Amino acid sequence: MATLIVSYPATDGARFDRDYYVGTHIPIARAAWTAHGLESAEVLFPADASQPLAGMVLLRFTDQAALDAALASPGTAGVIGDVANFTDIVPAMFRAGD
Repeated sequence: MATLIVSYPATDGARFDRDYYVGTHIPIARAAWTAHGLESAEVLFPADASQPLAGMVLLRFTDQAALDAALASPGTAGVIGDVANFTDIVPAMFRAGD
């Protein structure tokens, strides 16, 4: 299994629409990447305002090849292009191995 972790660093005055993220953005990612091996998406939000992140998602793929295929797929442009609809935070991405 391979995991893509996308996090959104909390910054003063930043916009992050949790409802849009969960209700619209994550389904866009699922639609784009399930055919390429996306198995699950776990969204996490901070317990309180003192945390360093506004939110994050753990995207689990069957393996690194599936993760690579998903990111190289045409649907990725739609996933990335949708970010501006829920936040003005530049996301950080971390790839965890098998």
